[in-house]
Amino acid sequence: MAAKDIMGKVKEYFDKCFNDKPYELCDLQFVKEGSNWYLRIFADKEGGIAIDDLEAISRAIESELDKDDIIEQAYILEVSSPGLDRPLKTNADYERFAGRIVDIKLYKAINGAKEFQGKLLGLAQATVSIETEDGQTLAFELSDVAICRLAVIF
Repeated sequence: MAAKDIMGKVKEYFDKCFNDKPYELCDLQFVKEGSNWYLRIFADKEGGIAIDDLEAISRAIESELDKDDIIEQAYILEVSSPGLDRPLKTNADYERFAGRIVDIKLYKAINGAKEFQGKLLGLAQATVSIETEDGQTLAFELSDVAICRLAVIF
């Protein structure tokens, strides 16, 4: 089964197992690193996710994977939170985290810079807008954004 199909099936398992729970599937990865395959599930919930939650997710998904045996090769299952600097992936992420400080990295430099930080104003018509510390509003086409993450500020 192709990696894309495996990830689609894992998403189905997640939705089936946790449709009545407050868990959010943030990201899925099925990748080969060196000689090992990794199935990575990133999950969160309102107020933050705990180790017990991640263990419950891991056990439920592992049970479904073992039952259906959809992954032919050996793999390592990793279930974790997306972290404090979670990447914004969906339109809902951009809406949910509006007003928070984000770090944006672009594929190509604009005026010599590829990295920007500012308060997320939102996502509209495939354009991400932020307000920089000096009050300037910047807008980036989503297709030009390599990654947009919540900023970790101490």
